[in-house]
Amino acid sequence: MTVARRVLVGVAAAVALTSTPLRLPVSAAVEGSKVWIGRYEEFEKFLESAPLERFEEVPVGVTRPRKGYFAPGGVAAAATVKLLPPGRDRGFYESYKSEIAAYKLDRVLQLDMVPPTVERRVDGDLVSVQLWVEGTRTIKEVQRVKDHAPNVGAWNREVYRQRVFDDLIGNIDSNGGNLLIDPAWNIIKVDHSRCFAESKMPFELTRIDRPLFTRLQALDEPTLTRAIGDWVERGEIDALLHRRDEIVKKFKGLIARQGEARVLVP
Repeated sequence: MTVARRVLVGVAAAVALTSTPLRLPVSAAVEGSKVWIGRYEEFEKFLESAPLERFEEVPVGVTRPRKGYFAPGGVAAAATVKLLPPGRDRGFYESYKSEIAAYKLDRVLQLDMVPPTVERRVDGDLVSVQLWVEGTRTIKEVQRVKDHAPNVGAWNREVYRQRVFDDLIGNIDSNGGNLLIDPAWNIIKVDHSRCFAESKMPFELTRIDRPLFTRLQALDEPTLTRAIGDWVERGEIDALLHRRDEIVKKFKGLIARQGEARVLVP
């Protein structure tokens, strides 16, 4: 087990499997940070064309992303900008295109975990531009203050979905710094530049919700080619379908042994 996986598994266990919920006032209305839901094209067009007024370095992340700021008054205040031409760097295959592919696949599976991400030119270079999501904390930060989800069942469902998605895309860089939590305890996933190129599946899967299981089984080559064919190689689509087959096989085996009620959550 890699260090990154040990960190994330430990953090997820501490946060997701808790049975001591945080007590919130019944009248408190908590809004999440997924402002793009139902407004996908609006955000995509804005990210593709809105002028970026200034940049600052992001202090975390080995891929040296920058935070770009838009003029006040638009649908978004800022975005993560990554200049990562496809190729190997520090022993890993990196590509800004993988960031876009992760968003496109997230849309196909209707997860709404990956913020809108587009390709555009910045200072003459092709880069990925991803919505900077406001009001979030990393899982590492949540663990540090020993916070707990108010609805454990809903939180666990989020974690199950995140793990399935990371196995599907071969996310070898899934760690507690790449998973954000908004005030409504939604998981928001960022940093997918090392996905799709590797065959590794980082998580042991135990549960999946029925809607996602149905959509996962429906994935096929034409669907994936339309959705992510411009952003990944054909061999990476084949590898993704192979991982999908392994995931489906795993869950079908669990269902046969444990029953649907234990494996398929609502």
